[in-house]
Amino acid sequence: MRKTGMIGIVLAASMSLGACTTYDRGYGYGYDDNRDIRGAATGAAVGAAVGAGVGAVVEGLDPLEGAAGGAVIGGIVGAIASDSDPGWYRDERGYCFYVDRDARRVYDYDRRC
Repeated sequence: MRKTGMIGIVLAASMSLGACTTYDRGYGYGYDDNRDIRGAATGAAVGAAVGAGVGAVVEGLDPLEGAAGGAVIGGIVGAIASDSDPGWYRDERGYCFYVDRDARRVYDYDRRC
């Protein structure tokens, strides 16, 4: 029962890492300046959950050790993978845009998002 309780604690803690990092400008449309951070947090949460599961199953490996290793690897992979898609958002007028590396909005008026 002790291992199961520890896995539950690790999973609950890892869920908080995937917290939303978007903010709302008052129009009901989310805008995300921190795509890399969100990708790293999501990757770390998934990695911690998988690592805790592996640590519970593999002989000689503690679930906390597995969760820590999985969080590190998942965070790195999540940050790298978040660079591939620019992520489209809708502004207060309903137009679609993404944010480039210089924090400028790039609009595509023909796109539906």
